[in-house]
Amino acid sequence: MQTIKEKIKSGEIVLFIGIGVFKGLVNAENKPLPYDSDSFILSINDGKPLPQRLMYEYSRACMNIEQKKGRPYLENLVENIYSSPYPTPKIYDLVSQIKPKYIIDTNIDDSLQKAYEGTPHFLILGISRTMGYDDRFEIYDYDGMEYKLSNKDNLDDTKPILFKPMGSLSPKKTLIVSDADFVDWLTEAMGGFGVPPYLKNYRKDKEYLFVGVDFSKDTFRMVASEIILDGNGGFVIYPKEEISKKEGKFFINQKLSLLEESLL
Repeated sequence: MQTIKEKIKSGEIVLFIGIGVFKGLVNAENKPLPYDSDSFILSINDGKPLPQRLMYEYSRACMNIEQKKGRPYLENLVENIYSSPYPTPKIYDLVSQIKPKYIIDTNIDDSLQKAYEGTPHFLILGISRTMGYDDRFEIYDYDGMEYKLSNKDNLDDTKPILFKPMGSLSPKKTLIVSDADFVDWLTEAMGGFGVPPYLKNYRKDKEYLFVGVDFSKDTFRMVASEIILDGNGGFVIYPKEEISKKEGKFFINQKLSLLEESLL
């Protein structure tokens, strides 16, 4: 029987990575890396909590900061989270070893890109709130040395496909972090513009393994639903002892089984 790791390497199971993989990590300045919504808000607000209504979800807090101080100010706050050196979460060490053919990463730092450094691949970055442009993604072709913007018609599986639907800081800063970003991305994704045409066919019947993804809020349940459309269920590594009714219902509807991390 194939192990989970072997199935990830072969492409039968697709890794879907979230912010939770940063839990317990601190940067060179001894500041903790955000690993959930609350810690993300603390990271962009000098370690201080915001009013309770804004602590509900980091996208709401980001929207409030953007409205008060502008988009560049918000982006600088987010960028500063990852400006000081920090250890790479262990999951990316595994990725670097086996280099899956297709992988999804909702984190906005460049740990995933570093795991494929020197290995030619396609990188898909999510974008939002663009004018006169339906697609909510940009595709980059990496030749082993540098990234170049590519046409969606050039995408295929001759090289690994790295999908970062919430954008990234590198090679281009495209951040989906505020309520307005998520609303725009989800609206267009539901209209068929969030995923490249080739990937829509390639992802069919794939199984998924979610690691570090928090499904306690509607936002990421909706994001995941759009990205794994036409999939065939899979597994979730979920450290929470208590699962809400909404989380449980999502797992059932998506045919996702809970998995112990030690089995990976």
